[in-house]
Amino acid sequence: MPRLGYLLPTREQIMAGRHETAPLLALAERAEALGFDSVWVGDSLLARPRHDPLTLLAAVAARTRTVALGTAVLLPALRNPVVLAQQVATLDRLAEGRLILGVGIATDVPNIRAEFEAAGVPFDKRVGRLVEGLALARALWSGQKVDWDGRWTVKAGVLGPTPHRPGGPPIWIGGSVAAARARAGRLYDGWFPNAPTAAAYGGQWQEVQAAARAAGRDPAALTGAMYLTLAIDEDGARAEATINTFLEQYYGMRPDTMRKRQMCYAGPAAGAADWLKAYADAGASHLVLRFAGDPERQLDTVARLRRDLGW
Repeated sequence: MPRLGYLLPTREQIMAGRHETAPLLALAERAEALGFDSVWVGDSLLARPRHDPLTLLAAVAARTRTVALGTAVLLPALRNPVVLAQQVATLDRLAEGRLILGVGIATDVPNIRAEFEAAGVPFDKRVGRLVEGLALARALWSGQKVDWDGRWTVKAGVLGPTPHRPGGPPIWIGGSVAAARARAGRLYDGWFPNAPTAAAYGGQWQEVQAAARAAGRDPAALTGAMYLTLAIDEDGARAEATINTFLEQYYGMRPDTMRKRQMCYAGPAAGAADWLKAYADAGASHLVLRFAGDPERQLDTVARLRRDLGW
């Protein structure tokens, strides 16, 4: 039975000129009350301005009790991994083990390159920084002395607190190209793409599992997730207009371009149910939903669809 997550509209609120956090916290509480399994927050510094995900999730952790809390997705390469390890350990303590660290390497577009430059981080080294930085964070999460000699130097470093979950929160990584799928299976706890169609998802998920098996890992221990964007509206033309406007404002790119890169649905509720079920049937066990347009109404709609699907 698939789990359902909800992405808080941090980017959308900033685009609308609303910087307050109370409405976001209320949406997190609403999602939990409606039976959603997880609440997520995106990440960007300057390219797509929004609230800091770890800080906001700390507040969500204090306002909720059962939902998992996740980043969709954090860019670890922008951050010093020793500082990040401490922040994540503290957040996981606040959440009492409910944290999922969704991560990505960042898309190669001009405004994200500029974001990396502003943070003093070399964009072209971001994959190596992500892999090594997360390995260092995991070492620190052990609570044991760590000696590290690489991009960063640690001499007998001991981190405290350790995360609530021994070894740290599960790490899910995005990416849909073959190298990203292999990396997910070899190193991490879940695969969290946004690009594959439902028809393509099953085969690509099998590649992730095969990479895990080849690395001597248990593929059954990995989570197959999917990040999806929806505009649910019984008026199909209005739904299409909503999602196209949303994507163009969010990314500053043509909506038809974005809809080839990220899987989106626009249309009536019945079609949304079929679309979500197709991903679940293909092997996705955790669907994280981002809504274009009215979030309260669509949260209610998906909660109803879930009941109808028997999830």
